[in-house]
Amino acid sequence: MATSRPLGASAPWVELRTTDEDWDQVDGDVLLRMLGQLTWIRTFEQHVLDLAGQGLVHGPAHSSIGQEGGAVGSILGLRSDDQVNGSHRGHHQFLAKAFGHVAKTSPGSLPEITPEVRTVLERTLAEICGLARGYCRGRGGSMHLQWQEAGAMGTNAIVGGGVPQAAGFAWADRQAGTDAVSVTYFGDGAVNIGSVLETFNLAAAWKLPICFFIENNQYAVSTHVSEATGEPRLSARGPGFGIPSWRVDGMDPLAVHLATTQALEVMRNGGGPTLIEAEVYRFFHQNGPYPGSAFGYRGKDEERAWRERDPLQAVRRHVERRNLATAEEVDRAAADVEAVMTEIEAELLEPVPGGKPSQRRIRESEWPNRDFVDIGIRGDLSEFDGTRNEELDSYDGDTKQWKFIDAVAAVMDRRMSTDESIVVLGEDVHKLKGGTNGATRDLAQHHPGRVLGTPISENAFTGLGGGIALDGRYKPVVEFMYADFMWVAADQLFNQVARARHMFGGHSAVPFVLRSKLAAGTGYGSQHSMDPAGILTTSAGLRVVAPSSPFDYIGLMNSALTCQDPVVVLESVELYATQGPAPVDDLDYVLPVGRAALRRSGRELTVISYLGMVAKCLEAVERTGVDADVIDLRWLDRASIDWDTVEASVKATNNVLIVEEGALGTSYGGWLADEIQRRLFDWLDQPVQRVTGAEASPSISKVLERAAIAGVEEIVHKLEEIRPA
Repeated sequence: MATSRPLGASAPWVELRTTDEDWDQVDGDVLLRMLGQLTWIRTFEQHVLDLAGQGLVHGPAHSSIGQEGGAVGSILGLRSDDQVNGSHRGHHQFLAKAFGHVAKTSPGSLPEITPEVRTVLERTLAEICGLARGYCRGRGGSMHLQWQEAGAMGTNAIVGGGVPQAAGFAWADRQAGTDAVSVTYFGDGAVNIGSVLETFNLAAAWKLPICFFIENNQYAVSTHVSEATGEPRLSARGPGFGIPSWRVDGMDPLAVHLATTQALEVMRNGGGPTLIEAEVYRFFHQNGPYPGSAFGYRGKDEERAWRERDPLQAVRRHVERRNLATAEEVDRAAADVEAVMTEIEAELLEPVPGGKPSQRRIRESEWPNRDFVDIGIRGDLSEFDGTRNEELDSYDGDTKQWKFIDAVAAVMDRRMSTDESIVVLGEDVHKLKGGTNGATRDLAQHHPGRVLGTPISENAFTGLGGGIALDGRYKPVVEFMYADFMWVAADQLFNQVARARHMFGGHSAVPFVLRSKLAAGTGYGSQHSMDPAGILTTSAGLRVVAPSSPFDYIGLMNSALTCQDPVVVLESVELYATQGPAPVDDLDYVLPVGRAALRRSGRELTVISYLGMVAKCLEAVERTGVDADVIDLRWLDRASIDWDTVEASVKATNNVLIVEEGALGTSYGGWLADEIQRRLFDWLDQPVQRVTGAEASPSISKVLERAAIAGVEEIVHKLEEIRPA
């Protein structure tokens, strides 16, 4: 007969509640700092809601009023080198971290508003209003607040979107040999998101010093937590991943502080990740200055009961009860921050001419200049100053025949030997003698601790790589086993990594490299065969490079690793086994960003392609005898296209054919043809012609797969069809 026995989680899960004795024993200066910061944040948020009510905050104003205890209680024990990130409702987290960085304390007294604290209040309010003096120069607004110097690494408008990045910060801290930690804040709605749970697992597997801090404010917009999950005690998620977890009353800042102190001890001593669930309550609706009851999803009695537990008032009562400060001193401190906020508003705002006395508007001088709109999408490439450029045609060193895949592995090995900041991560990159194709051969043996085999969780490890890049101490090289997997990681790749530099003001480098292989023709079917170039190049922040030879791969990968922008390196599986000339032992040159290669010169037609299709174009041209220029683009993104080479060729031939292997719907050539026709319409004798794959994705059947992919025969047919008379 079967037997059963109860099982227990491998990690502790506790509920922490304070007593009066705890409030009596805690250092009085801790309570004074708590009260000071709670007062500053509450007053700040009330001013934000007031401005929102006047229509002076463009976009959302996600108030944290009521939830301040979670942020202040947890951040009070952090250092400046500890890093935090948060959610769309993150004003309180950002301010608490910034205050911790700049505020000066005098034992036995409430903290004073120093010029540094005033600057934090000023620049944060300016950012929320979208103004030039804000931390992100007006681009971030309420939901994207970042001040890296203070360890405030960015709040995030995608629910749960910042969680994987915080794991990247934590990895960098551990790799650097520090005892710094990261804390990532998110709400009850994010707990059920895949990338968050993926990151729980990855952080636990790698024992990263990260605290997952759940602000359970009971509602994801209007949906109560009990409607969204079968286990509304959200800290129960932690033990399932082997993560020590605490459940606390978030309206009790001391309870939060004590739980965080315990969690910090675990993390700073190498114990891996922790999780804290703080039950809090936002006093207002999801967005704006109205209570949730105004929208019918909460009752006034419920709201009243939570307001009676206001964390600000709770701390004030204990401060006054212990005679740490008088009621008059507390009131005076509140009046001081109110006066400062009024002064700041007077700097940013002015009366509306001819309007009512209460009407105000943003001063014109405070807005960002319109010319700033696209600045900072990507860097200026000054990091390439002093690099050595080479091209095969002019290279004067010794060369040999290299197998393409050997060049892939060799150049990464070389760069990791000369640059200890490079780290490689992806599925199976550390095993199988170099991953599934040998691209990471010998790296794990030569560079221990810097080749990280990940769980199958593209969103999590892409975001972790993005966090490493934002941290700035290391350069991540993320591998997707197949390009199709970018859809799994789409949030982190497109919403986070690609937009981070611009979104946070244009001054933060994002040295992130993504390698991904294109596997059409290998029999792997519809979900492993796409050419992603047409999708990737719609995202302004990504640079996209497509090497077609071993020599070019070495130089272009070196360029990708030099670049301070995120670069996607596309690799064609059909090229891996091919051979071509490359230096015998020189793996240190670069190919400049934005330079194409003219592979053949002609007078009748300009043929434009990339990756493995370049060789097919050359073969088709020779077969047909068409006298054509054949251009290998190499760089595909909008900012890096070599228009000088393209325009010179088109003006000479007056005819263009764009050739690509992949499906029609995700075509790269559609965008490129449109751009060529708008730039060079007067030079064209006919519309830009194109060769693409079929509408459908490749199938498993060898016959149907070949029918879905463009090849030499399709190029020959098109050349014969459009051949100039």
